[in-house]
Amino acid sequence: IQELLRVMRTIDDRIVHELNTTIPTASFVGKVDPGQTCKELYQSLMDSHTNRERIIKNCISQTSAVVKTLKEEREKAPEDAALLKQLRKEQTKLKLMQSELNVEEVVNDRSWKVLSHLTVMMFCPNRQS
Repeated sequence: IQELLRVMRTIDDRIVHELNTTIPTASFVGKVDPGQTCKELYQSLMDSHTNRERIIKNCISQTSAVVKTLKEEREKAPEDAALLKQLRKEQTKLKLMQSELNVEEVVNDRSWKVLSHLTVMMFCPNRQS
């Protein structure tokens, strides 16, 4: 799942590049609608963030169910070392997925700040940031 998330975060990792390649320079302003371009980039970010969050939460839900089942089995067979090992493995995976939600929040926040800052600079060049 971490590899999938890494690939899905490409747009966030390259937000400045995305803005530089999608927002027209002064010489191309008449040929490209910067408002529409920003809107499309915004929607792309929104879709990406929504999809990643949905995937992470789905993994958390599934892993939580497995942990719950393993805990119930563990109560019935407290001496089963293999069961304990599997339970710990799933608990570790669950903690990892929960930490991915925190990572997702940081990545999303950074992208929105960059997008907001650069679009303000582009559309309001006289404004101090």
